Amino acid sequence: MPETSSKPAPARDSEAPARNGPDGDGYQPGDFEDAFRLAKHALAQASTSVFARHGVYEGQQFVLRRLWREDGLTPGQIAKQLGLATPTVTRAATRMEAAGLLRRQPHPSDGRLVRLVLTDRGRELEQVIGPEMHALTEQTLAGFSAGERAELIRALQRMARNLSGD
Repeated sequence: MPETSSKPAPARDSEAPARNGPDGDGYQPGDFEDAFRLAKHALAQASTSVFARHGVYEGQQFVLRRLWREDGLTPGQIAKQLGLATPTVTRAATRMEAAGLLRRQPHPSDGRLVRLVLTDRGRELEQVIGPEMHALTEQTLAGFSAGERAELIRALQRMARNLSGD
């Protein structure tokens, strides 16, 4: 039986041919998938850490950000905007209500619905977390020009449209 090693394979010799994609440009589909996964994971961890320092836990930050943008949404509206199931948002709202971040109010025109309304504490967190998230964004995009930042946003939006069928 041949001997195996847990050591990584030696680096390729600079004389070795470069990997070429279908267009001969060096692009490989796995390169995108790996780079995207790593960037997404690093940003998610850093963002979760910012919110957790202020008592906002996994998943709650998305609900909180939607309510900062538009207070008084129903769980169903938030779920639709986030691409989640309504019960998922309802469970998060229950925990957020217990933490004093929001309260439920009857919907003014449909008695079957409730609106999620930020408490003073939930609103105040935007003033604290907002600058921290801005700093995280700046750290994430360090070295990107304004044009590159705009192009990255357009590319990410296009990817979302490509996958959602819009």
